[in-house]
Amino acid sequence: MKEIVTREEMKALDRNTIETAGIPSCVLMERAALKTAQEMEDFFARKGQKEKILFVCGSGNNGGDGIAAARILFLHGYETEIYPVGKRDHFTEETERQFRIAEKYQIPIVNNPKWDEYTTIVDAIFGVGLTRPVEGSWAEVIRHMNQARAWKVAVDIPSGVDGDTGMELGTAFRADLTVTFAFRKAGLCLYPGRMLAGKVVTADIGVYREDTIMKRCFCLEKEDFKKLPARISYGNKGTFGKVLAVAGSSGMCGAAYLCGAAAFGAGAGMVRIYTSEENRIPLQMLLPEAILTCEPGEEAMRKAFDWCDVLIIGPGIGVTEESAGRVRWFLENAAEKRKPVILDADGLNLLSVHPEWKTFLSGRVIVTPHIMEMSRITGKKTEDIQKDRIDAAMSYAKETGAVCVLKDACTVTAGPEGSVWLNLSGNSGMATAGSGDVLSGVLAGTACIYRSVLPPDADLSLPAAMGVCLHGAAGDLAAEKKGQYGMKAGDIIPEISYILKDGERYEKL
Repeated sequence: MKEIVTREEMKALDRNTIETAGIPSCVLMERAALKTAQEMEDFFARKGQKEKILFVCGSGNNGGDGIAAARILFLHGYETEIYPVGKRDHFTEETERQFRIAEKYQIPIVNNPKWDEYTTIVDAIFGVGLTRPVEGSWAEVIRHMNQARAWKVAVDIPSGVDGDTGMELGTAFRADLTVTFAFRKAGLCLYPGRMLAGKVVTADIGVYREDTIMKRCFCLEKEDFKKLPARISYGNKGTFGKVLAVAGSSGMCGAAYLCGAAAFGAGAGMVRIYTSEENRIPLQMLLPEAILTCEPGEEAMRKAFDWCDVLIIGPGIGVTEESAGRVRWFLENAAEKRKPVILDADGLNLLSVHPEWKTFLSGRVIVTPHIMEMSRITGKKTEDIQKDRIDAAMSYAKETGAVCVLKDACTVTAGPEGSVWLNLSGNSGMATAGSGDVLSGVLAGTACIYRSVLPPDADLSLPAAMGVCLHGAAGDLAAEKKGQYGMKAGDIIPEISYILKDGERYEKL
């Protein structure tokens, strides 16, 4: 598990390192420059050709990092030039010092670069603190950099990317490699910032970690799959959790199958599907391991509810008056008995037209909206949600007490106590019908896995984040076999067991 920081946290950590730990700013700058140069040299060694490098440097400390890295590579024999785009009388103290050193080493300074002469262009214009749109001459420089036929490197964060939201501030640099320092920034996880950053390397430069500054934002890694609670050797099928999937109306058998099969794949001991009678025969053929309940009425619902430990409510159930009554009944009873619920798909669509159901939400409920569903259940515009997905998920979790899994290319999981996870697994091949149904089953399975170690009333934000990461990791294995164009939601399910079997099989994160 790695910690993610905002721009304000990073500023505070830098300041704390200098003022409390006593490490001079110039030392941190030299370390940042050295790490950047090392990553570039590793690439050059693999490439095996002569390089001509242009460092485009602003007036802030990000520019100082770039100037120092240019000096290091110059002294290592590379043909290196510096293009200072900031006014010298606006240089910070550290950047001015680095520029004077570069002059003494007689590193070439250019003012009108011929962009296509360079094999590598390094962006050190703006750092993580940028909040205003990039306009005018700054935007023109970045456009020239992007159009050049060169390998492109960003120092700490691509200029023009919001360090908190990943949004493009007017115009942004498009990097092949970003060397960021101390901690990964949220804007390098969220799209489009993650795409604009290319490969991201987080370099240790000796920043002093301070718990009072760090908030609770994380991303999970492949090693975290090995830290899942151990499976009890003397357990039985009931020990490992009984999942009830209230899923699948007439003609929507697939949703019920996908979430049920995924729950089995993610560790559930037993799965019961409460569905329409029309789905009985196909489900018995597709998933014979599942128990089926197709009888209508409260008595059947009560028996199914009393039997289960975890509920999935919503995949493929429709938005009829009958399904609304069923969803309300299960939500109300789950809230009373404090049973974990994954509320998905049509369950969320019904919630959007029955806002009074928010009283049934708590830290034992995981809601799984995509951006459009989030708009429906909150009343916010989709563009406002996309501008700050972390805030949107955190605000909903705080308002309702539920765990909010805001699905996107980088899914945000927010718990009611303030913890946030950004997911880095998964791929565009998972943007296919039924993938959300698979996720709801995986979330139910991970909730079952954690039953033995979490207190009965603990919020489910960690199991939810693990389920999201597991779902994405399985999707990545499916894409390796099927390709992103041709994979289906069902291709994800068999790969879940491989991730759980051996975390070392998964190497992407």
